[in-house]
Amino acid sequence: MNIFEAIREDHDIQRDLLDQLVKTSGDTKQRDELFEKLKQELKIHADAEERHYYKPLIDSDLMQDKARHGIAEHHEIDELVEKLEETDYDSSAWLKIAKDLKHKVEHHLEDEEHKFFQLSGKVLTDNQKIELAKSYNSYMSSHR
Repeated sequence: MNIFEAIREDHDIQRDLLDQLVKTSGDTKQRDELFEKLKQELKIHADAEERHYYKPLIDSDLMQDKARHGIAEHHEIDELVEKLEETDYDSSAWLKIAKDLKHKVEHHLEDEEHKFFQLSGKVLTDNQKIELAKSYNSYMSSHR
């Protein structure tokens, strides 16, 4: 497995959780459980990705701006999560913010999968891609 495959697996988990979350309604146990699981998944994924994907790319002229952009998007996602935490589950605003979060995360995932991966594939060696996947997966499994 290489770093792109490892990250893509977690992207699929995030997409699934977001799809489920925006289908919930009101102050329910299901909404709470899904939101808590999504928050955890987003946090550890961002941490792992920044350490084991973006950090090795910062020194590359080709990828430096992309890596910084990806990290900035992680912060924007964090801000939307904080807005959701501050909003009552049964508020009409909650679902709107959740849909905004879904849109932002999906945009970020698409950027990575269709732009960042191709460019960084030119920067990283095959061995680096495999080693980064190992360290990324190790981080993810120890924090889940």
